[in-house]
Amino acid sequence: MEKNWKIKNENQKIDAALEKKYQPVILQLLANRGIGEISEIEKFFDLDYSRDVLDPFHFTDMEKAVARIMEAKNKKEKVAIFGDYDADGVTSTALLFETLKQLDFEDVVIYIPDRQNEGYGMNVEAINYLQKQGVSLIITVDCGITNVTEVEKAKESGMDVIVTDHHHVPEKIPTAVAIINPHMKNCRYAFQDLAGVGVAFKLAQALYQKIEPEKIERLKWLLDLVAVGTIADCVPVLGENRALVKYGLIVLSKTRRIGLQELFKVGRINIDENNLATTQQVSFQIAPRINAAGRMDHANAAYNLVIEKDRVVAREMALEIESKNQARQKVTAEIVKEIRALAENYFKEKKLIVAADEHWQVGILGLVAGKIADEFSKPTMVLQKQGKELIGSLRSIPQVNIIEALGKCSDWLIKFGGHSQAAGVTVAEKNFEIFCEKLSGVVEQELAGKEIVPEIEIDAEVTAEEVNWELLLEINKMEPFGEGNEEPVFLMKNMIVEELKNVGNGSKHLKLTLRAENNPKIFEAIGFGFGEKFSELKSGDRIDIVFNLQEDEWNGNKKMQLRLVDLKNKK
Repeated sequence: MEKNWKIKNENQKIDAALEKKYQPVILQLLANRGIGEISEIEKFFDLDYSRDVLDPFHFTDMEKAVARIMEAKNKKEKVAIFGDYDADGVTSTALLFETLKQLDFEDVVIYIPDRQNEGYGMNVEAINYLQKQGVSLIITVDCGITNVTEVEKAKESGMDVIVTDHHHVPEKIPTAVAIINPHMKNCRYAFQDLAGVGVAFKLAQALYQKIEPEKIERLKWLLDLVAVGTIADCVPVLGENRALVKYGLIVLSKTRRIGLQELFKVGRINIDENNLATTQQVSFQIAPRINAAGRMDHANAAYNLVIEKDRVVAREMALEIESKNQARQKVTAEIVKEIRALAENYFKEKKLIVAADEHWQVGILGLVAGKIADEFSKPTMVLQKQGKELIGSLRSIPQVNIIEALGKCSDWLIKFGGHSQAAGVTVAEKNFEIFCEKLSGVVEQELAGKEIVPEIEIDAEVTAEEVNWELLLEINKMEPFGEGNEEPVFLMKNMIVEELKNVGNGSKHLKLTLRAENNPKIFEAIGFGFGEKFSELKSGDRIDIVFNLQEDEWNGNKKMQLRLVDLKNKK
């Protein structure tokens, strides 16, 4: 399906005074990211760790949390860190565990629930287990804000709970000793978009400030975990997150973690002191491998890899993680193929795609739903049947707020949660049919009269004269890219195809030499996966292109390259 191209804020006016200092194209990019004031622009381009990483004691309950944790240290209490099974949860758990051990806490244990059997967040069975282990203080990371019943159970069992979380705060909150969450109503913390690992880092920062301020520089070696968790959780890479990610990627390139070093080797991920880690490598190579452990088996495998100190053991762990990731890719592809056949036939005329099977693993249902939703531009729900219940994930399209849609069908659900584009549900088998009917009706109503066409958002239209090394160097200063600060997308019209050839394994990719109309300038462009899609393209054709402007280095030679996002052949 051909995609619509939409230029963001096309007629937005830029302050003429700023144009004396910055290129108009750069100002347009910044404006698209909500950065328009000269002070904001200067701060954006001049990241400063000591200025941009904020004071953790601006969290309302931070003093309470630190006081209770210090009491546990003094009394030699057993402390449990209760984590989550995704990359954000695993890195949060490892970060807080290492912090407490560095600060000489004697008895610290971790608990990460089993995704398939326990699901997300605290549960009563886990609370009972921790009580039997002699735990008297539980600190949650990347979870806990919705666990009202479980925190109450912990209190009744003689255990205090400190909640650190970054998810939406419900009306009823747990009666914990302290809640560290930037979304709390009374929170004075200036930045709300921290990931779970970011919140855990703020607690670590506060503990160092109170217990061993003279050794606070150690914290910087934990920033590799912060970068991985923050990027993996798709929170905006703006504000404090941008500083944490930028410095975290530097630390990741020099990481002392033997487990990560072995993961890079086994996965052929090109990161070392001479090759600075990128957000793309974290998003598409590191995070999927860490997530694969929790999706295919248990997240403890990823956690243990991250904290492992023995290289031989770490190598074995990295190989195991690599194997799980390959299995995850294979199983995901098989299920996508099954559901694609359903979508092309049974759901062809329907607005909501639903598929369920008792053999599908809960851990990969969100991935599958996302791929199908993207491919067919329809909200998609994929579930696993477990006894008399179905548990699953939903992924949506921009035109449908799926959490609101589920809210209208909540009478038929055991539980649900999530946000506008992604959600999870548990539904009794006896209610499944009527629930699907109701949800389908809500989605049909929401999409009535709307033509659903996939859209590509473009930052700016540029001319051949504007695309030069000066622009590329300015774009590089906007890194690190990620959610909220995506890699800029440009449009250039009326480009003439001088040469083209298919390259790569199976000739899947398309390499082009392009020339602008009435301009001798030549551009090299690469379209990954474009070989078959644009097989009719030939030399002499006139095309409009949407692209990222990138630097390509090969054997020490640097050149400018257009990485194609889409193209339209005008012939």
